[in-house]
Amino acid sequence: MPIQELPMTLPADEKLPLTSHLEELRKRLIHVFIALGIGFTLCYMFKDWLFFVVTRPLIAVMPKNSFMIFTSLPEAFFTYMKISFFSSLILTSPYILYEIWKFVSPGLYPKEKRYVLPFVFFSTLLFAGGVLFGYFIALPPAFKFFVSFSSDFLKPMVSMREYLSLALKFLLAFGLCFELPVFVFFLTKVGVINARMLSSQRRYAILIIFIVAAVLTPSPDAVSQILMALPLMVLYEVSILVSRLAGRKRRGTLEETGNEIDRKEEEEDIPETPKAE
Repeated sequence: MPIQELPMTLPADEKLPLTSHLEELRKRLIHVFIALGIGFTLCYMFKDWLFFVVTRPLIAVMPKNSFMIFTSLPEAFFTYMKISFFSSLILTSPYILYEIWKFVSPGLYPKEKRYVLPFVFFSTLLFAGGVLFGYFIALPPAFKFFVSFSSDFLKPMVSMREYLSLALKFLLAFGLCFELPVFVFFLTKVGVINARMLSSQRRYAILIIFIVAAVLTPSPDAVSQILMALPLMVLYEVSILVSRLAGRKRRGTLEETGNEIDRKEEEEDIPETPKAE
């Protein structure tokens, strides 16, 4: 009888878990790259409008008849590419988060899944709030201060690349600062800090907040620094409330775990009743 050749590949249900994970990751990455490509193409079609939106805080404070420059031949092209790429990230972020969720959710416990949706929602909301605050409140006075050094002899000639780099760093810093309540929540959940600690260190926190406001706000006037410090102080107070709430949940979880352990120990200590012969 002829010897039958063995199949070179295993059935789908007998693949190794690592192989399945890598295949799933490859599929999700392909979907993400396709979405980014479509989003990038759409954003590049509106590159001039997006560039105007990004430079609006500077245009509002620039002297009349001012203009921006590019100091190398490909600078304008790559600046438009960067703006289109970051805009496509924002545009496709809901779909990207969906693909990430579809990849990681099978490996999460039900208790862990309950934290994912609130974490994504509040993190996105706070980060967007920080970026919008920086764009509408912080950037205009900062740029006005920088432009105030111009004179009849000194004229501002802002490079596209330098402006985009400065604006992105500025907005990213504000977005991360507004994530303070989320960081405090997770630090409280793991037991690193608690609400009592944050309340007792409030005076030092306020001092640090004003120092950060003075650094992030280059304008020397007190009004701009107060405008920067006020939302950070509000976020600190919100973080105390969040820490108190997270601390209560953590204590409840620890008590439930302790009661469960005590119950199991009591069951183990109960002597077995001898069986009647």
